[in-house]
Amino acid sequence: QLQASGGGLVQPGGSLRLSCTCTGFPLDRLAVGWFRQSPGKDREGISSINSSDDNIYYDDSVKGRFTVSRDNAKTTMNLQMNTLKPEDTAIYYCAIKTRASDWPGTVDDFGSWGQGTLVTVSS
Repeated sequence: QLQASGGGLVQPGGSLRLSCTCTGFPLDRLAVGWFRQSPGKDREGISSINSSDDNIYYDDSVKGRFTVSRDNAKTTMNLQMNTLKPEDTAIYYCAIKTRASDWPGTVDDFGSWGQGTLVTVSS
């Protein structure tokens, strides 16, 4: 199961760095996605990285502001979030792509969801 961490309260224009770790096995050679869910809205995919790290997806809403990466030990996935906006306020989750499908797939193609981390962007 995955665990997202690093959330918090930040002012508009600020930055946060989220991390995703896995209990039981490393995240290398796995396709991993970042998702978020705001109150009253469906969970949406915002970024995914494939198992070989050569195909990275960003939703238009975060493109140019968010960057996904793995650490050198391949044990942690990171999501660097810059120039945060109030509309980025949500619970953020990471998950493993468990179903073979077109890239980047949909929410239903991912599993091993864990507890998310709350990001609040407010002045």
